[in-house]
Amino acid sequence: MPIASKDVKWVSTPKMGLGDLLYFPAVFSGMATTLKHVIQPKVTEQYPEQEPNLPANYRGVHRLNRDEAGRVKCVACYMCSTACPAHCIDIVAAPSPWTDREKYPETFVIDELRCIYCGMCEEACPVDAIELTSLYDLTGLSREQMLFDKEKLLSVFDMTTKESPKKDPIRTRAGKLGVASEALKNS
Repeated sequence: MPIASKDVKWVSTPKMGLGDLLYFPAVFSGMATTLKHVIQPKVTEQYPEQEPNLPANYRGVHRLNRDEAGRVKCVACYMCSTACPAHCIDIVAAPSPWTDREKYPETFVIDELRCIYCGMCEEACPVDAIELTSLYDLTGLSREQMLFDKEKLLSVFDMTTKESPKKDPIRTRAGKLGVASEALKNS
């Protein structure tokens, strides 16, 4: 059904004055923005000299947590690897030498260059073995240096819990292996 001619409203182009034709309003608007930024207080942080003030939920470098006996807390369930949208976690499982779990990670590698730091691995882990720390100064000279293996991830745990436990505490203290293992014991 066509639109009735009485319902059609024709719009004409607005008339521009001399100031609009010369772009004076746009120039003055830009200058006002510039002057506002000159007058406002500066918020730039001088990074090497001044440490950044990071929010409490900042997600930085990964770490593998240790249990009370100093062993890797991971049970090689592949939940973190499955949940990772960037597919940057590679795990090779092996039979556990300990009696409290079936498997442990023989190798555990995270490609920190591929990671998008979304925290899905931390959320998916049933035993709270992997966490994102507040370490932000992640550097490497080659791609191989940015592949964090199990030993490097455990050393991040040692560094963050011994050197600065108040700044970067272990956020998940559910139990020996985690919340999922306690549910099995109680049932």
